[in-house]
Amino acid sequence: MPQIFRRSANTFSKLSLAGLLLFFASLIFTAILVARSSYVTRAHEYVEQPVQFSHRHHVKDDGIDCRYCHTSVETSPFAGIPPTKTCMNCHSQIWAQAPILEPIRASFREDRPLRWIRVHDLPDFVYFNHSIHVKKGMGCETCHGRIDEMPLTLQENTLQMEWCINCHRTPENYIRPRSEIYTMGYKPPVPQSVIGPQLAKEYGIPAGGANTSCSTCHR
Repeated sequence: MPQIFRRSANTFSKLSLAGLLLFFASLIFTAILVARSSYVTRAHEYVEQPVQFSHRHHVKDDGIDCRYCHTSVETSPFAGIPPTKTCMNCHSQIWAQAPILEPIRASFREDRPLRWIRVHDLPDFVYFNHSIHVKKGMGCETCHGRIDEMPLTLQENTLQMEWCINCHRTPENYIRPRSEIYTMGYKPPVPQSVIGPQLAKEYGIPAGGANTSCSTCHR
């Protein structure tokens, strides 16, 4: 019986299988890249706000402490958005007639809160508490980036679970003295590999990834 397929068909079939595997691997790799992209995570994207508030101007130029506006960050699960009255403490005297601040003045006159658009918006099934992170030595900069250099507020990190888990597994790589929580551009006085474990022990942070239990964040 004559041979139906040429010997080269074996090579072609092998190349076809390899190409098919490579195609599916490329699809998986592309899906992973898309899941980590700004298109999905919204990281590094500016958000349109009722007033284009500049952290760089207020924090870096004017030296205003985070806690002046975010009054509940040390005691509450939420950092808190300042009421219009907090803005007017300064802007009743400074830039009092600036057109860009008319929404602030209107909010104050009408006793109506501004509808700020949340930038760091975790899913409803995620439990996050600002106060415990502050108490355990987690600096604002670690999660929010150099907020003092942002003319408009953006999300610095992905906020995906793997990003959180990475810190929960090795918190000693990130924690800092409580006195430096609000310091931007913080540099440890000694290598982080030395001071980190010391602070973790002092602040009662369990070692070995004990804080990676599902119930820690999903309650």
